[in-house]
Amino acid sequence: MTQAQQPQATPAPQENSPPPPRTSTEPASPGPSMGRLVGVDLARALAVFGMYVVHIGPPLSATHGVASWIRYMADGHSSVLFATLAGFSLMLLAGRREPKTGLAGRQAKARIAIRAVILLALGTVMAIEYGGVIILGFYGVYFLLALPLVRLRAKTLAIIAAGFALVAPQLAYVLSSLLTPSIQQSINTYDPLRHLSEVGVLDLLLTGFYPALTWMSFVIAGMALGRLDLSSGTVQKRLAALGAALTAAAYGMSLLLAGKGALRSLAEDGPSSGSSGPMPTGGGSMPVDGGSFPDLSASSLLQAGPHSGTTFDIIGSVGIAILVIVGATVAMDRLPRLRRLAKPVIAVGTMSLTAYVGHFLAQSVFSTPAGTGTQQSWLPLIMYVLAAVLFAATSSRFFRRGPLEYLLNAATKSAHRIR
Repeated sequence: MTQAQQPQATPAPQENSPPPPRTSTEPASPGPSMGRLVGVDLARALAVFGMYVVHIGPPLSATHGVASWIRYMADGHSSVLFATLAGFSLMLLAGRREPKTGLAGRQAKARIAIRAVILLALGTVMAIEYGGVIILGFYGVYFLLALPLVRLRAKTLAIIAAGFALVAPQLAYVLSSLLTPSIQQSINTYDPLRHLSEVGVLDLLLTGFYPALTWMSFVIAGMALGRLDLSSGTVQKRLAALGAALTAAAYGMSLLLAGKGALRSLAEDGPSSGSSGPMPTGGGSMPVDGGSFPDLSASSLLQAGPHSGTTFDIIGSVGIAILVIVGATVAMDRLPRLRRLAKPVIAVGTMSLTAYVGHFLAQSVFSTPAGTGTQQSWLPLIMYVLAAVLFAATSSRFFRRGPLEYLLNAATKSAHRIR
């Protein structure tokens, strides 16, 4: 997903647990007590639409005024929001407030592992056609890496996420400086994923658009959110204050240290980071050109622009993701009329994997121009958003899950055989 953004598959209720409240795969419930999960669905829908903006809408250089802010906020931040929500969804599988243990815990981990393998396979297949912009393969890696963490408490997860944010970008910088073209070529030669598509193990972990080394911060932060009671007013206020503080501190410090260009989007320097073809740049502040790394300046670690992959970028993006999730949760919890009006949009969030994959397939079928220098109209984007809302709203009247969500859930049923 630039962005890619997503998608993310939403888990199903666990058969061996007490009757749970509606999971995010089910249609929106009118009851206010369900607001915390409906809000997550709404946030997920916003992440999907943000990726549509980057993949289909005009490039940042062709926008002005409010449109520029929309385009800038979508670039990078929508895929970060999706990754954060992926961590939240892991907790829906592993146990929301209390981690599952024993047989239930083993089966939950098996479900996560199966989903990870399927997403990795699906992402690899899609990357053959659409290049490194596809986020699904990266999701698969995130899920596998998160398996040892699914039983941790919110505070512990938050500390680990903070540690990743502070250390991982610097480690990625050092590793990239050591990764010469010959070493990279040697790794790719023995990488079966690289032979299938342009996204190999090295890309998934370090040099891709959503490298696990730096992006695990978002996933683990989402896992921490998943362990909190988002229906609590006190928790909502504290998270809102935290999100605002992280955003202001990260971007403010970056501007102070790196100057007015610190928040510059990579989309301003070339093709949109969300174009459907192969990406000319890697993630995590590691630009890739023709498979080789250019000389990198340590001053780049002070920047905080979308996809720069620096500590400031990670902290600021997590702050924005928290604000969006809390804002959506509060709105759905306290504004029942708005919740009813937003029901078609919420439906998109319940089938985000279908919406994400579908918009790439539709781009190919209808030859929709991507967000490049030649695409300056917002009309294709509007049409895709309306189509996604119409499909999701109609489908949710008859089915609990989207088509791909249904298949993914069916594939994980074999986890019940775990004893």
